[in-house]
Amino acid sequence: MNDSLVNSSLPLNHTTSSSGRPLWYQYDYCKDVAGGFFFYYAVKLFNLVVGFPANALVMWQVMRKKTDSSTSDIFIFNLAIFDAYFCLMTPIELVNRLILNDSGIGYFQRFAYGIKDVSPLFLTCICLDRYVAVVHPIVFTGIRDNKIRIAFSLLVWALALAYSLTKSILGVGSTTYAFTGLILSAFFIMVFCNLSIIWVLRRSVIGKEEMHPMKKKAFRMVIIVLAIIVFNYLPPVALFPFRPYYTLVSFNCQIAITVFSIMDLSCSIEPVLYMSKMETPTCFANAPCSCCKSPMKQSYNVNT
Repeated sequence: MNDSLVNSSLPLNHTTSSSGRPLWYQYDYCKDVAGGFFFYYAVKLFNLVVGFPANALVMWQVMRKKTDSSTSDIFIFNLAIFDAYFCLMTPIELVNRLILNDSGIGYFQRFAYGIKDVSPLFLTCICLDRYVAVVHPIVFTGIRDNKIRIAFSLLVWALALAYSLTKSILGVGSTTYAFTGLILSAFFIMVFCNLSIIWVLRRSVIGKEEMHPMKKKAFRMVIIVLAIIVFNYLPPVALFPFRPYYTLVSFNCQIAITVFSIMDLSCSIEPVLYMSKMETPTCFANAPCSCCKSPMKQSYNVNT
């Protein structure tokens, strides 16, 4: 497997044009099939314009919540920090890739991609938290203390820093196997948790004419989350094991760059999904309208 592209960071050893300026498509042999790089830069700009403000709003919303907070809010907040940081690195990365080609800045680029690589662990924590709340409610009542979730968050931060520093200093290839194991494990855990939640919610309404509104919201929310997990994380799980069967040009110039771009889209999709669950304020002619009122309770379980 090509170590330079098996992780979600593009390598920084650019091929340069005759003028000394790094080619935007990065490899000479990609100049005839550069469509993947168009998509890559489009996703980068989208994350900067949409993803960063959305993640900042999520962090603000979580911090201001006084009541109706979810046990998953700690993980949501930390995930938003990771994604916001990654989005904020976009201008630096684009300037360096297209103009400067500075190896010193490359360390910061690889560090940012390391943070992004580990961010699925927070999404996994959210899925596990919901899984326990819905599938094992008795166990959940005994672990509602947020100290446990803070401890898990600190563990993910420690892993993220160790991973990102290794990737930044030693290069992309140094984290190849760690990334592969991380993304495979996170994907299957998240899918298992969400399918289990769907199964429990469906069984709870067997024999009833209509699903309870709260359970209906929970069911719809889990379906959406599962779809996002499959959309963002299934491509690398499905495609990368078959790397030896692709040509160098096909993998480096089309498949890998497109797959990594889809993964990066999660920086915008996740906060937008969270905000879609916020309560929309209703304004009346004779009553003041207060924007951004308390968000709805997490709909997957009334106890979470």
